[in-house]
Amino acid sequence: MAKKKDNYLDYIPRPNTLFECNKNKDGKIEIKMHNKGVFNKIAQVLFKKPKYSYIELDEFGSFVWEQMDGKKTIYEIGTLVKERFGDKAEPLYERLSQYIKILHNNHFIVYENKLRKKES
Repeated sequence: MAKKKDNYLDYIPRPNTLFECNKNKDGKIEIKMHNKGVFNKIAQVLFKKPKYSYIELDEFGSFVWEQMDGKKTIYEIGTLVKERFGDKAEPLYERLSQYIKILHNNHFIVYENKLRKKES
């Protein structure tokens, strides 16, 4: 019997606690990233590159970030994005899925239990 494939929209994202994040004066989320590793260390010493970088999310990204609480699925977050941004969010789930995958690939978020257990 074939195993049922997970639906990506059922995943439950949350911010990775390894990264600090704050809301800046413009109301946008900033993620603080430590520039580690040999090449970053060399660049810090030779070229005075900063030890930390700050990644500022745009309005859409900041809104999505604030919805990722470890309880809402990607589908539920999409519903809230649609309410907030309307047609500006389209194509909604394609954009949202791509954005969340980028955050995950950069380790800024993790998935909470991947799938929510069905409540009785």
